[in-house]
Amino acid sequence: MAPLLVDIHTHIYPPSYIALLSARTTTPYIAQPPPPTPTSPLPPPRLIILPSDDDASIPPSARGRPIDASYSSVAAKLAFMEQHSIAASVVSLANPWLDFLPASAAAAAARAVNDDMHALCAAHPRRLFALGALPVSAPAPALVAEVHRLAGLPLVRGCILGTTGLGAGLDDPALDSLWGALEATQLLAFIHPHYGLPKEVFGPRAAESGHVLPLALGFPLETTVAFVRMYLAGVFERFPRLRVLLAHAGGAVPFLAGRVESCVRHERVGGQGRGKKDVWGVLRRNVWLDGVVYSAVGLKAAVEAVGRERVLWGTDHPFFPPVGEEEEGEGGEGEGGWLSVRMNVEAVEGAFRGDRAGAEGVLGGNAVRLLGLELEEREVGKGGGVGEEDGEKSEDDGVEEVALY
Repeated sequence: MAPLLVDIHTHIYPPSYIALLSARTTTPYIAQPPPPTPTSPLPPPRLIILPSDDDASIPPSARGRPIDASYSSVAAKLAFMEQHSIAASVVSLANPWLDFLPASAAAAAARAVNDDMHALCAAHPRRLFALGALPVSAPAPALVAEVHRLAGLPLVRGCILGTTGLGAGLDDPALDSLWGALEATQLLAFIHPHYGLPKEVFGPRAAESGHVLPLALGFPLETTVAFVRMYLAGVFERFPRLRVLLAHAGGAVPFLAGRVESCVRHERVGGQGRGKKDVWGVLRRNVWLDGVVYSAVGLKAAVEAVGRERVLWGTDHPFFPPVGEEEEGEGGEGEGGWLSVRMNVEAVEGAFRGDRAGAEGVLGGNAVRLLGLELEEREVGKGGGVGEEDGEKSEDDGVEEVALY
């Protein structure tokens, strides 16, 4: 029997957010490039969410990335789930969320986006759940009020937020009211990168490799710095029941946690090490990691850092779609599914060889338990099962009910 798959890292831009970006002309925004000739059809709209993409030297038709129905269509999301035998998805607004809005507009925009997200989930109960967006630039009372409102929406299981907070990072004392509200409601806070590292870090040849350096290195290191700043600022000491999910397996956190611990214990300035909770304890009490790391090596590090019951599988859909040969059917939109999805399933397979229970927990069971998901019983379709090689026929192939956790 193929394992239960629950996708906890999957994004969508609901209608209100598409309208918001389409009305803008500065990053972030959605632009419609002109046709190359007067008689040519319109090219696809472009999504410009990174400042590096909004470069006047880049032709409008090449800025950002093309945006199609996979970014906003619930039907496309469900089709992707069917293609990969994903039983349930916990959808969240993709970056840059609402960080760019002025304080006067943030609360109303958050309500509109979150109501849209909840409505699309309500149309597909037991298949779709949501993480809400936060009006981080709004006054603290409005921000806290939206957290409590989200807690009252039946299909919302947490929230997603970037690493800048109110502009001074997630270690800003001004965010204590937010952490207190999240702790009180026990909503999961999914911390996701967007801003990366200063472009100077990557040097003058960075553009030659497209988005590889900012996405492969900038995003994970952004998350790493954000978490360590929260830890050093005592956020998890003041809010011991706060629950956070770090994107992309926590970036470098699993690998560098020991170094952080050593530096804290040996630091003489400010008495950082005196009376502070050890970082490993925080990781195993307050932190969950997603499995969007694309390798068994990275997944093993995540499991070692937080425990196998605290790692959750995800796809990062609709980002990292098939390209090149994949688009022609070799592991792309055909029977094999998206390469990015297959890589994350294979990472679990490789990390848990001989431990089927551990693999099934990461692929779906852990998310069900953590978020209290009530799922429908579903038929197993095509998709990568644990322990099955590509093209291998299992005696469990065919119509089976996926075991619920």
